[in-house]
Amino acid sequence: MGSLNGFAMAGGDGDQSYTKNSLYQRAIIDAGKSLVQKSISDYLDPKKFPPSETFRIADLGCSVGPNTFVSIDNILDVVKFKYLNINVNEIPEFQVFFNDHTFNDFNTLFKSLPPNREYYATGVPGSFYSRLFPRASLHIVHSSYSLQWLSQVPREITDPNSRAWNKGRIHYADAGEEVINAYSRQHAVDFSKFLNARAQEIVPGGLIMLILPARPNGVPHSQDPFAKNNVRLGACLMDLARKGLIDEEKVDSFNMPCYMASPHEFEQVIKQNGRFSIERMEGLPRAKASHIPNSPEDMTRGIRAVKEELIRQHFGDEILDEVFALYQEKLSMEVDLNPGTELNLFMLLQLKQDN
Repeated sequence: MGSLNGFAMAGGDGDQSYTKNSLYQRAIIDAGKSLVQKSISDYLDPKKFPPSETFRIADLGCSVGPNTFVSIDNILDVVKFKYLNINVNEIPEFQVFFNDHTFNDFNTLFKSLPPNREYYATGVPGSFYSRLFPRASLHIVHSSYSLQWLSQVPREITDPNSRAWNKGRIHYADAGEEVINAYSRQHAVDFSKFLNARAQEIVPGGLIMLILPARPNGVPHSQDPFAKNNVRLGACLMDLARKGLIDEEKVDSFNMPCYMASPHEFEQVIKQNGRFSIERMEGLPRAKASHIPNSPEDMTRGIRAVKEELIRQHFGDEILDEVFALYQEKLSMEVDLNPGTELNLFMLLQLKQDN
């Protein structure tokens, strides 16, 4: 696995789809609602924008819904209030861009668009690590639970001649420093590309709001609960290799293209980029327990909806049911399913006026 052509969450609206198995991501969006709305209320100034100009919002990594629609409604409610509060004669029209990889199930997304929406909807396929929109065309960029995904697996971890070769593992959490550093460097490169692209696309005074899983400053990667999910999945694949159901070399060449950065790592890249000011960076309040899947079966369905396509691309369809049955079995044997020191991070960035 080198450069990725992209992958998508499980499409459709069936029992194993992301649509039906993204309750945790929805719970995080709900936990961040007040911060999203307070950020718009405090930092968005409609007076800086031409009157009656179309107000444009992009949701990057939208997947198939319904979570993306909830995020957009949370944003629009406050933006409309801001315009009414400055006594403008006319609230602008709103255009919302739903972005994800070309493999995303845009058909399901479009079929489930809210019928009474107060915006014009547009699908934008492509990687958010490159330019997607015309210069100075966006007022708000939002992304939830997407930026932990890298543009590619670090090349050196799949090279048997490299000190960072990640043999027998599919992630960095249970690996050595060379592997961790390779992932960290890839994250820094990708996040910098993301910022460079958005700096060209956002209007002066425009906002970026990001919600994503992160690793608390100072917490070892091995203790990060998000990363532990990948360690568990790697153990399942190695079990299948020992049974002779897949080639062990096939496992050696498979690595998850995701990285849980710390707030400090994000700050370093943002400051080095220099195009945005950090207006807010803080952990979200803990999601309500009633909104989080807490049984091994429900948790496994959630993981499968996110990671099934990556496994299918590398190993084929044949092992999918067995690998996730093993995953559920391992979860069932764990005494405590409490995630522990998990951090869901909210970031508010504003394009500096001199850009």
